[in-house]
Parts: sequence; C-alpha cells; structure tokens
Amino acid sequence: MNESALTVHQTARPHGHPTAGHFAFVESPLPAPVAGSVLVENLYWSVDPYHRELMDDVPGGFVLGAPLEGRAVGRVIASRTPRLAEGEIVFHRQGWRTHAVVTPEEIRRLPRFDGVPLTAYLSILGGTGLTAYVGLTRIARLREGEDLFVSAAAGGVGTATGRFARLLGVRRLVGSTGSAAKAGHLTREVGYDAVFDYHDGDAGDLLREAAPDGVDVCVDNVGGEMLAAAVRALREHGRIVRVGTISQYNTPDAPPPRFDHADVVEKSLRIEGFHVRDYHHLQEELYEFAVPHLQSGRLAADETVVDGFEHIVDAFLGMLRGRNTGKIIVRAHPAGDGAEAARTASVGETALRGTGDRQDNLTSE
Repeated sequence: MNESALTVHQTARPHGHPTAGHFAFVESPLPAPVAGSVLVENLYWSVDPYHRELMDDVPGGFVLGAPLEGRAVGRVIASRTPRLAEGEIVFHRQGWRTHAVVTPEEIRRLPRFDGVPLTAYLSILGGTGLTAYVGLTRIARLREGEDLFVSAAAGGVGTATGRFARLLGVRRLVGSTGSAAKAGHLTREVGYDAVFDYHDGDAGDLLREAAPDGVDVCVDNVGGEMLAAAVRALREHGRIVRVGTISQYNTPDAPPPRFDHADVVEKSLRIEGFHVRDYHHLQEELYEFAVPHLQSGRLAADETVVDGFEHIVDAFLGMLRGRNTGKIIVRAHPAGDGAEAARTASVGETALRGTGDRQDNLTSE
C-alpha cells in the first residue's frame, strides 16, 4: 500500500481557456478511514466538461486550494464499517485524488456484468450514457423512424447518443464535429449517416446539406450558431434537447445564442434542457437497456483512456481542446491493477492525441 496520497487543487480562476498553471498536485500522508467509513484507492477517473464551469467563481464551484470533486471508480483497501468489505469496487464522487475516505452513503456498489469493463461505468453506463439515454427517451421521446441531429457528436455524450439512437430505431442520424478524422469515426464506427466539420462553413448551410429534408429531433451540446441551425432544420413538432453550451464555456460574457423565435411558434417546437443528476433513478433502467447490447457486441463504448494519475490535468485540458474521441477516462496503471483491472480493458480505447485547437468534444453531463 502506498504511504502517501496525491490530490489535485485549483489554484486560480481562469479567464478563458484554463492551463496547467491553474492546478497543483498536493502530496499528503495516506488518509485513514474513521469509524463508519472506508479508504478507497481510485482506479479510474472521469474528467468532464462540467468541471470547466466549476472552475469559475460560481455557486457550487470549486474551492481554491482544496481537493476537487469528480466521478471515480476505486477499490476499498481499508474498511471501518461492516457495510463495505475490503476489495469491493465502488463508484463515488471524490475524484481528482489517488485515495478517498468515503462513507457507504457516498458510494454506489457497481454490479459486475460479464464482458463489461469498469471503464463503462464512467462512460456509456455512467453519467455520460445516462445523459444520452435520458435525452433520447425522456426529453426528446425519440420515436422509431425519426431523424436526429447531434451537435458535438464525437464527444462522450454525442457518441453514446448516436449509438443509443440506432438501437432505438432512428432513421437518419446526422452529426457535427471538429475534424475529418472524427467525422470518419462517427460514420464508420458509431453509425452516423452524415457528419460535417463545423469549421467548413456556416452551420446552417452545412446542416441543410447533411439533412436536406430536415430533422425531427436535435440533441444539442453546443448552443450558439449550432442551436440556431437546429431550430431552422427542425420539422413541425420538432424537439431540441439542450445538454450543454460549449460554445460559451470559455467565454462566459459572450451574448446568448440567437435564433428565430418565430420558428419555435410557427413549427410548434419544444426546447428543453435537463440535469442528469435529476434522473439517477433511471440508472438500473439504463443497465437493463444497454448491458445486453454491450455483451452481444451490438453496442460499444467510445473511450479515450489516458494512463497515470499524474496526467489527469493534461487529460482534462486535452478534452477541452477536443483531443479525444468519446468519453475521456484516466486510468491508474497502464497495464491495469492486478487481476481485477486485467478484466477491465476499455472497449475501443485510444491514447490521448492532439487534433488541433478543437472544442467539439465538450459535452455537459
């Protein structure tokens, strides 16, 4: 067992894009669990777009000079409660640190499904997948045979939305992304029919070319011009699911997105946003829907895996620049962590790689 622990603290508020200088790694003695708690050694961490919002001076935001929060999966290595045994694998929200002291009320035991890696609980079976599932089934109420447009389609929520939509019987699936390479992945691997690079021209023109007959539903992770384009492209009684506004994450003072409000009335459109935290009661339903397809191979998790906790800040900053495809996850050890992690090799994992100054992968969970 390690004798020390590492945590990540935010040291300053960013103005625009954050940098490594806004963070610090802090080493401290290994924490000891108190009565009624356990010590968890983290194995996998999720870095998410919403963390960028929490970096600002906002209610509920990160506290400067304190350990940051985030989703994590780890193993109980010391227990002082009969409710959790050593060796159990748990999900909790004290990420951005190598070790965490948590209570049974602060964790969720993870079911173990044959053939499903632990990384899936931070991607397609985690908050990312639940966001996509809720957006399609509860907010949009996607019907078989409808056409769907997804902005930021190569991100974690975008890829999960595309894959789930195929299982739900979508007819034409259209997406936007930030590079030709990502567009190729989406059409070859994820099941999109048409994908455009938003750098190639006006968003409205590009969407009209990709979906000349319009669409019934849009899952929007971007806002701004992409939202305006979606409003124009929607058919009568169309629905927009608002997941995130990544076009404004680093420019909080930018004016709000503009679109033709007359279209909303004339076409009887519905625009609705949501927070996935209000839908945790659907977690088991997501398992029932997705796990059989994961086990059969009909469904895959799009993940970019970065090895080593020491690279968690780099992984986060890389995600903000769009240097990932699918959900980005940080893994404690390159070859896994013993026999347990040897069974958790991520589905379709890739290494973090540079793709230029892109922001198409930002999706809010």
